[in-house]
Amino acid sequence: MVAMTRWLNADEQRTWRAYLTATRALMETLDRELQRDAGMPHAYYEILVRLSEAPGRRLRMSELADATGSSRSRLSHATARLEACGWVRREACPTDRRGQVAVLTDAGFAALAAAAPGHVEAVRRHLFDALSPAQVDQLRRISETMVDHLTG
Repeated sequence: MVAMTRWLNADEQRTWRAYLTATRALMETLDRELQRDAGMPHAYYEILVRLSEAPGRRLRMSELADATGSSRSRLSHATARLEACGWVRREACPTDRRGQVAVLTDAGFAALAAAAPGHVEAVRRHLFDALSPAQVDQLRRISETMVDHLTG
């Protein structure tokens, strides 16, 4: 038996398109401003953040890929670029000869520390300042529900 398609009604379609447009515009704006102000794309900033928050500022490459929602090959390419900047180094994994660990260098931590204030201000300006406290709460609850549904 073939299932019937549950088409979006007009309100759902409007909501879906508004969500797509808003998230795309926000991420493009944040990426453009990070590139302009800190010389790095948002994807690289996210890698540096994840490493800065990890014990010893180090994560297995596979864990870092999962944490950033990146493919292994995309993460490997980004890590090579970050290594060229002197912000990250790769080391052999002590528990798995085939694995590698990404380590945030002092220079990488300094680059992140320099970029963070401007990026946080941009997130505040482009997202939180446009919403009421009730809308911020709604956005958090909606986002948590989606994450639970999609990853649970």
